[in-house]
Amino acid sequence: MTASGPGLRRTLGVGDAVVIGLGSMVGAGIFAALAPAARAAGTGLLLGLAVAAVVAYCNAMSSARLAALYPASGGTYVYGRERLGRFWGYLAGWSFVVGKTASCAAMALTVGTYVWPEQAHAVAVAAVVVLTAVNYGGVQKSAWLTRLIVALVLAVLASVVVVCLSSGEADAGRLDIGASGGADGVLQAAGLLFFAFAGYARIATLGEEVRDPVRTIPRAIPLALGIALVIYVCVAVAVLSVLGPDGLGDATAPLADAVRAAGAPWLVPVVRIGAAVAALGSLLALILGVSRTTLAMARDRHLPGVLASVHPRFQVPHRAELAVGAVVAVLAATVDVRGAIGFSSFGVLAYYAVANASAWTLSSAPAARVVPAVGLAGCVVLAFSLPGVSVVVGAGVLAVGVVAYAARRWMQGGAWKG
Repeated sequence: MTASGPGLRRTLGVGDAVVIGLGSMVGAGIFAALAPAARAAGTGLLLGLAVAAVVAYCNAMSSARLAALYPASGGTYVYGRERLGRFWGYLAGWSFVVGKTASCAAMALTVGTYVWPEQAHAVAVAAVVVLTAVNYGGVQKSAWLTRLIVALVLAVLASVVVVCLSSGEADAGRLDIGASGGADGVLQAAGLLFFAFAGYARIATLGEEVRDPVRTIPRAIPLALGIALVIYVCVAVAVLSVLGPDGLGDATAPLADAVRAAGAPWLVPVVRIGAAVAALGSLLALILGVSRTTLAMARDRHLPGVLASVHPRFQVPHRAELAVGAVVAVLAATVDVRGAIGFSSFGVLAYYAVANASAWTLSSAPAARVVPAVGLAGCVVLAFSLPGVSVVVGAGVLAVGVVAYAARRWMQGGAWKG
C-alpha cells in the first residue's frame, strides 16, 4: 500500500517539463560520451548515434503512454508495479536509483574535472551539496535554474558547431558512416551514447508536480527528446568533420580539442565552462529524479519509510533528497567517471526494458505493440553490448537488488510473486 501524506505541488507546465528533460539530456553526456563511443565504433559513430536515438525514441513513447495513465512520482517503478507486478516495479526502481546515482557521481566529477582538475573530487562533492540544497528549496526553483543552464549550454554548443563547420579544417570525407568498428562496436557506441539520451525519464518521475499530467507529459517527453537529438547530430557532425573518428576517439576533451583544431583556441575556455555548467544542469535534474523514485519506493516500504516524508512547507521529498545527496557525495569522492558512465547505462537500460514491457500490456493490437517491442529488444541488446566490466558489475548490482527483495518478502511471510 502507498503511504498517506501530503502531496507534491503541481507547478510545472509543458515548457518547464521540456527544460528539465533537456537539462538532463543536453548536459555532460555530449561533452564526455562522444570520445569513448568513437573509440568503439570508429567511422560507425553516427550509426551508433542513430541506434541510440531509435531505442530512446521507443522508450520515450512507451514512457509517455504510461505516464499519462499513471501521473505519479516514480516513473517506471510505478508503471512496472501496476502493469507487471510488484517485483518488476521494484526491479525498475532499483535499477533507476542505482544507475542514476552512478550518473550523479559521473556528472559531479565532470564538474570537478573541468573546473579544477587537481581537486576534481573535492569540487564534485561541493557541487552535490549545493545542488541538493537548491532542490530542497522546491522544484520550481530547480526548473528556473535548469532553464538558465540549458540556455548557456545551447549557446556554447552552437558556437562549437559554427566554428567547426566554418573552419578550413572541416572535411566532409571524415563523416564516412562505414562501421570500421564492426557491428559490435556500433552497438557498444550506441549503449554509451544512450547515457546522453536518458534524461527524459526525469519528466515522467516528476508526475506529481506537473500540471495536467495526462496532456503535459506525453507532449513534453518526445519534444525534449527530438530537440536533444537534433543538437547531438549537429555536434557530432561538426566534431567529426574536424577531428575524424580516430582523433575524436583519442580526445580527452573532444569538444575543446575540436575547436582548438578548428583554429579557435580562444573558444577552449568557453567550452570548458560550458561543460562544467552542462554537468551542473544534469546533476541538478538527476538528483531531482532519483529522489522522487526514492520517495515512491519508500512509500511502498521497499526503502526505509522515513524517506517517504514530504516537507510541509517546501512540499518536496526532503529526506529522500538529503539521503540521495549524501550517497552521491560519497561516490563523487571515490569513484571513476568513465566506469560510472558504463554502469549507469546498464542500469538505465534495464529500467527502460521494464518500461517497454509495461507498455506492451496497454493494448493487444499488434500495431500498438511495435514500439514497445522494439524498445524492449533494443534495451536488452544495448545493455549486453556495453564493456564487459559494466555488464558484470551492473548485473551483479541488479542481483543484489533481487536478493534484497526476496529477503524482504521472506521476512514478511509473503509468497514470491509479482
